[in-house]
Amino acid sequence: MRFIRQYRSLLLFAVFLVLCSVMVIRQINANQSRHVELREAFILLHTRGYKPEAETLYDRLLKEMERLPNQELLDDFQRTLTLVDPMRDQPENLIWAYHWTVSNELETRSEASLKRALKLAREK
Repeated sequence: MRFIRQYRSLLLFAVFLVLCSVMVIRQINANQSRHVELREAFILLHTRGYKPEAETLYDRLLKEMERLPNQELLDDFQRTLTLVDPMRDQPENLIWAYHWTVSNELETRSEASLKRALKLAREK
């Protein structure tokens, strides 16, 4: 009991830190799940012929693309690759358009990562 009284502030801080960490991890998982759900809803609506609703989700996916980590973009790329023929132009197909937008974003990010790596290697 003496230990708890002596280190009460430190223990409260540790409990607070653990709770905040758990909340942050849960929020990250919820955001990732929300994106996957949004992507799958977009694919479902587009394949079933609900074009206006699919366009709405397509716009939402494009808006959040800048905030997505590379791994989620890579998952989107792989998921849409199975649904489109990347060698054939299909500009009217929203899934094809999303696939190429994700592909271009991944390419841009890899170039930026390469430039940063080269800059770090040249520093003394």
